[in-house]
Amino acid sequence: MNTIIMLFLISLLILVHELGHFFAARIFGVRVSKFGFGLPIGPTLFKTKWGNTEILIHAFLLGGYVSFPDDEEKEEEAKKAVKEKLGEPAKEDMQKENKEDILPMDSPERFRNKKPWQKAVIVSAGVFMNVVFAIFLTMFAAAWYHKLPTGTSDVFVKEIVSKNNGSNITGADIKPGDKIKSINGINVTSTYKFIFVVQKSKYFDGFVDGEVITRKLADLKKMNPDVDFENLIPAGTSLKLPAAASEKPLNVSENVVSGYEKYETSEIALTKEETELRNEVENKTSYTLKEDIEPESIAKALSDTYKPITIVLERNGNEIILNNIYTDKNGILGLKLETKENFTPTSTPKEIVTNSINYLWQSTKLMGFGLWQLVTGKIPMSEMHGIVVITKVGSDIIETYGMLNGLLLTAIISIDLAIINLLPIPALDGGHLMFLALEKILGKELDEKITEGIGRFFFLLLIILMVYVIFNDIFALVTHKF
Repeated sequence: MNTIIMLFLISLLILVHELGHFFAARIFGVRVSKFGFGLPIGPTLFKTKWGNTEILIHAFLLGGYVSFPDDEEKEEEAKKAVKEKLGEPAKEDMQKENKEDILPMDSPERFRNKKPWQKAVIVSAGVFMNVVFAIFLTMFAAAWYHKLPTGTSDVFVKEIVSKNNGSNITGADIKPGDKIKSINGINVTSTYKFIFVVQKSKYFDGFVDGEVITRKLADLKKMNPDVDFENLIPAGTSLKLPAAASEKPLNVSENVVSGYEKYETSEIALTKEETELRNEVENKTSYTLKEDIEPESIAKALSDTYKPITIVLERNGNEIILNNIYTDKNGILGLKLETKENFTPTSTPKEIVTNSINYLWQSTKLMGFGLWQLVTGKIPMSEMHGIVVITKVGSDIIETYGMLNGLLLTAIISIDLAIINLLPIPALDGGHLMFLALEKILGKELDEKITEGIGRFFFLLLIILMVYVIFNDIFALVTHKF
């Protein structure tokens, strides 16, 4: 049922967007030939006529469109040209019921005959409606539930795992009910942040900082003055080993732990042979080499231990600092967490308006930042997802957190749809606005054949991108990523 609700809400966004184009066109007296829900790929599920407008629902529901007589006639001309090349009779595929349906080229009902500013309003009306609808949804949710989420949560210790799992957390001053304020200097406003730092700091993670390797090699040389560390060390050599010491603490930005940037490390990865050696020399004070080996490989094997974690707790108003905490070799700390989502009240009309606008503004900034990260390659294309994952995630959110979060997610998607459509890419609303701006700058209409060719090319790219995103979605669901 939650999946059906989420699909309905997403479908509503597409309908609202296209209705924006439709009503803006009618306000300026532009005839709309077709109002399509979904893209004209595959069969048409439903078709009817409303005045001069044909209403269609397509099986491929990912999208929608509004087309004008100019578009229909260009499509017909293209079909005729193809048939003529094939030697077939150039019959009209779209039969007009009467001659009144055929508009003269100078008709004021044609989109092409409108002023540039009127065209711009019609083109951008879909984006405008998505923004308005997002504001309406957010304010409705705020008024109905009397609260809005802040996007943050308080994280508490629910339980300490009592068994000896290799972590030293059980010996630390930590109790159920303690609030986790920060980890390695990062404010803990979600379990994701805490778990991210813990996982990347795990014991034997297979990565070592270059400075740590250099220090460990210096310790080996000092403890083994008779060994030649400038060349390959032969098998059978007995080495005194320095005591294990911690590595450098994990140091990452807020954007990384929040999931807005891809995590990248400058540390050096251990090879398979170095990993095996690391396991063999663990907790040993001396070791006899079984084969010839590079001095740096020994240093790397000895350097891979754990990255110390610093956790700041709050208990009864007092701050407690836990230093040098480490996980086991599976990256498990031994804590069960619970969260309490933070909300801002929306009981008065002023709170409803101001907090709703602020909520959407903060969400829009995050989406803009995420889009920039994607464009600049800091977030891989494999992380791009579409309607399938959105529906699944939205359904889970409604089930877990309730309809308030489902409505707010829909509002955010509506803003996202507006942002994407404003991008200056042909085949999107932003692309049409870009062409209109060029016409205004040049003082004349652009060559139709050129703009149509560019539009078709980018429409094809858009379809390819949609297929890729759907594949990403299906793969993510099959591999239980979501």
